[in-house]
Amino acid sequence: MTADLTWLQTAVVILLLLCVLVGTLPVINTGLQFLSLPLHAFRNHYGKAAPFHPNVAVVIPAWNEGRVIGPAIERLLQLEYPAERLRVFVVDDASDDDTPEVVAAKAAAHPGRVVHLRRQVGGEGKAHTLNHGLDVVLADEWTEAVLIMDADVIFARDSLRKLTRHLADEKVGAVTAYIAEGSRDRNYLTRFIAVEYIIGQLSARRTQNVLGAMACLAGGAQLHSRANLEAIGGRIPAGTLAEDTMTTFEGQLKGRRAVFEPHARVLAEEPRSIDALWKQRLRWARGNIQLTSIYRSLWFRPSKEHALGSFSFGLAWFTILLLPAFMLLAAAALLVLLILHSDIAEFVFRFMWIAAACIYLFSILFSVQLDPKTSRHAWREAIMFPGLGALLLMLIALFPWAFDALIRALGGSLTEQTRFAWAVVFFLWGPISMLGIWLARAVEPLPGGRFLAGLLVYICGYGSLLCAVTVDSYLKEWRRADATWIKTEKIGRVDS
Repeated sequence: MTADLTWLQTAVVILLLLCVLVGTLPVINTGLQFLSLPLHAFRNHYGKAAPFHPNVAVVIPAWNEGRVIGPAIERLLQLEYPAERLRVFVVDDASDDDTPEVVAAKAAAHPGRVVHLRRQVGGEGKAHTLNHGLDVVLADEWTEAVLIMDADVIFARDSLRKLTRHLADEKVGAVTAYIAEGSRDRNYLTRFIAVEYIIGQLSARRTQNVLGAMACLAGGAQLHSRANLEAIGGRIPAGTLAEDTMTTFEGQLKGRRAVFEPHARVLAEEPRSIDALWKQRLRWARGNIQLTSIYRSLWFRPSKEHALGSFSFGLAWFTILLLPAFMLLAAAALLVLLILHSDIAEFVFRFMWIAAACIYLFSILFSVQLDPKTSRHAWREAIMFPGLGALLLMLIALFPWAFDALIRALGGSLTEQTRFAWAVVFFLWGPISMLGIWLARAVEPLPGGRFLAGLLVYICGYGSLLCAVTVDSYLKEWRRADATWIKTEKIGRVDS
């Protein structure tokens, strides 16, 4: 009987350890990605790029963009690009502000270079608005490439020619730029977003260049060859909240490569409140869930034509999409392990958080040097990106004596019950931090709530904010909630 019980306990422990291992896949995948990041210096597309200036039709979807559309057009016309090879088409989606007047004035001032396309009935979503413009520009043989951008973004003067040089290779169908947070009136949240974009674009998309598969062309700055658009039917796929990602997938499935150009810098205005950011990222997350289902026959099925079915790409996709589920699995397994075998649980906990600390330090230090200008004004958010709670857990994992010091600092006694209670909090920190973010969103509109909401984000971590949004996307998709495309309000805060 004792032998059977011992065998059963061993089997349970092994099962729990496997659950923890699976739950830490996002951390493992992040480490693998950053280890492959230096390879971008050797494995990139620059060897096949060359000065190339095709006729570019810029398509800008615009709904009530009166505050930002004028400067955006002017900056486009000032790009370091042959004037005769650049035309701007603003697709006015039945705006009811002064957008039509602003665009009409620009068209009159720059005849032939700026075109106003008015939709009398709008509100169908970004994809439909873009398709209205694509119908026009692709009907003209003059168009050799199409730049799709948002009305609020500001392109650096040399950015377009840095993008078009990759189209000199006919195997490349699309190129995307680096979208950097560029608001004049930055706050803590826009600085967190700035760090996120450094990690998620300058770092992660370099890795995607190395792997040969691009997850998403930035919706605000994507350049397509005419052949690439015609191969996918000359239209942006509708019916999903992630039309930019679906367009990226479709082009690669048709055999053309998508490339990230990190040196083409584009400034964008990002949300300043948790609620506004939540709505934006909820749309993105729900779109990715929809695409996961649409391309269910693609995942983990390698192909000679594209790398989207590779194991590495699938692992990267699902560890992001299912990050909250992985987090909950690891926390639950650790908690059960704590109850059954506290010594093993403590060892696994320390191992997890030491690994997390190493990966955090390497990824942050590597990432911030890729964009020193942004990192200088967001260095606090770079340090606090995982949250104060996670940083404390890393410290405790690296220096176990810090646990006792922390309890004493909080005025607690070092009893077994106290240790167990704190261990439960530590092991369940992932789910607790997500609940803290939900609380931050709830208190933000209250008097004094912005300060408390910001404090909670610093404690719980920006990553937990993104995880909380992802959980909400699970719930919204499960309930089949309204999937109307909600525009992110922009008021012209980009520092041009």
